[in-house]
Amino acid sequence: MALQVELVSPERIAYSGEAKEVIARVVTGDIAFLTGHVPYLGILQSAPVRVLFEDGTELPIAVHQGFVQVADDTVTILSDVCELPDQIDIRRAEAAKAKAEEALRADVGDGEAQDALRRAQTRISVATGVVAGARH
Repeated sequence: MALQVELVSPERIAYSGEAKEVIARVVTGDIAFLTGHVPYLGILQSAPVRVLFEDGTELPIAVHQGFVQVADDTVTILSDVCELPDQIDIRRAEAAKAKAEEALRADVGDGEAQDALRRAQTRISVATGVVAGARH
């Protein structure tokens, strides 16, 4: 039996389908969901969500905060922004990363720059396929 997965943003459904496993980063760290998982509601951090399939492949999706809910073998992720690898402009993400790093050199406590850096790193990770623990 597979998980039913939906990653939804206000603009569109980024992914809807079946998966063997979903790995997401919540405020307490990474969490994996398999069939039979207990009901769960968590707050997501800006990080790749990894959708793993039965054939051993996976789909990384850039998620920039939001919520994850699990119930009855269904994983629902709601986020302001969900981006698939082919939807990410890598040059723009690298420019945003450089800008955020420059701002942090000037003020290490700049919360907006820290958030911008996390978003850029997430986008770059998903676009390049270099996601920690990824199986391709």
